[in-house]
Amino acid sequence: MNELSLIRNAVKGNKKCLEELLVLHSDQLYRTAFLYVRNREDALDVVQDASYKAFTSIRQLKNEKYFLTWLTRILIHCSYEVINRKKKEIPIDSMNERNVDRTEQGVESLDLIDAINQLNEKHKDAIILFYFQDLPITQVAKIMNIPENTVKTYLSRGKERLKRTLGGRNHNGEKLISKSI
Repeated sequence: MNELSLIRNAVKGNKKCLEELLVLHSDQLYRTAFLYVRNREDALDVVQDASYKAFTSIRQLKNEKYFLTWLTRILIHCSYEVINRKKKEIPIDSMNERNVDRTEQGVESLDLIDAINQLNEKHKDAIILFYFQDLPITQVAKIMNIPENTVKTYLSRGKERLKRTLGGRNHNGEKLISKSI
């Protein structure tokens, strides 16, 4: 069954079809969640929360062709809920968690993730959706509910802030973000 048929059946209430769709997009959802919350356990929690919310509100999807946009928007909201909840918690041993992340990803990618997480929410969302999810500007604009030119502005300003934060180049002297808008 193709993806559009799965979406149509899921909207009609077929939970198996929605489950298939979630499995189909699980890697992309996990990677996006990880970029926001920066650790494996929280990223898995975010994906689980987003999946639950998708199951409970699938009938609210107005246009089937924007299923992934709708799901990504739910995922981003769930990510910010976890981030805000974490801000209120007092970490017991944050050094061990940071060391686990460093061994999982490598120092360079952790520096980039740290730099991305220092951006304001608008720039961070645009950078993650465009560069890490590889979505076109039109779809990023729909997810963020803003005009396409505003997305381009956020990407440009976000890249400039990342360049300043990271010194403009990685440890090999290569440009860090080279995908053109």
